[in-house]
Amino acid sequence: MEFKDRLKQERTRKKLSQNELASIVQVHVTNVSRYERGENKPTTEVLNKLAEALEVTTDYLMNGSTNQKADEANLDNELLSLFKQVNTLPEEKKKMVKEFLAAFTLQADLKQKLA
Repeated sequence: MEFKDRLKQERTRKKLSQNELASIVQVHVTNVSRYERGENKPTTEVLNKLAEALEVTTDYLMNGSTNQKADEANLDNELLSLFKQVNTLPEEKKKMVKEFLAAFTLQADLKQKLA
């Protein structure tokens, strides 16, 4: 999903017309229309206003959510969830998980090369 799609999705989720959103962020309605068609990208200032009006982050509008990225990259959502949990662990425990994963993937690579 691209910026234009997320913008339209969030605008419709908030039940705002293009005119209403344009009024809130103080741009002409044709600008909002062009953003949603992917013809133009907003300035940083307008992007901040769009995110605020839609109650999302600028990062989400521009890049999407982590789960969307995982889906687009065909990543396993269960693994992604586990990685998020690991990320909350103390540094010592995170280091152990990283070392385990490195050893496990190295072993898998070696088996594949030797096969």
